[in-house]
Amino acid sequence: MTEVIAVAVITLLAVISPGADFAMVVRNSCLYGRTTGLFAAAGVAAGVLVHVTYTMLGVGLLIASSAELFTAIKLAGAAYLVYVGVRTFIARADLTVDLESKPEPGPLGALRSGFLTNVLNPKTTLFVVSAFTQVVGPETPVWQQAGYGLFMSAAHLGWFGAIALFFSDSRLRAAMLRRQKALNRAIGSVLVGLGVTLGFAR
Repeated sequence: MTEVIAVAVITLLAVISPGADFAMVVRNSCLYGRTTGLFAAAGVAAGVLVHVTYTMLGVGLLIASSAELFTAIKLAGAAYLVYVGVRTFIARADLTVDLESKPEPGPLGALRSGFLTNVLNPKTTLFVVSAFTQVVGPETPVWQQAGYGLFMSAAHLGWFGAIALFFSDSRLRAAMLRRQKALNRAIGSVLVGLGVTLGFAR
């Protein structure tokens, strides 16, 4: 499995797996409409870049200082993917979203809420670290690592932008939620397989 494919698969599965970012964008879209939801999605994408920056720095230091420690974290990352895959597979189909009406945050407020939700989300931290420790090695150029990070951010923007469009329309929202159980099982199965494969890869 090439680095590019691994990054793409891990990123896409991480993005579409429901969590705090998902609930926040859904809430903004349902309560305040499409524009507010899209600004929240942009905030999530900006938050991803924070995780990418400190992960690139940390992984680089690990590779330079201790190959054994880097390998241990790599295996832990693979195990985490398996763990999340199992949890996602058995997750309930319904998603609880707080729809209590509050004053509309406005574009900057929505951007800030998306950014802070993502930056403070440990799930994103672990997914980004897992992705980088699986695919980044001593021979991976910094520009290529930065490209992976930009792809991760763009994938979050694309997915959560689509979520904002879906959940600002009541009919599309109902159709998506009806298929959540099947989506969870598909994501969970692929994550488990990916984690096992990467864990045994040299």
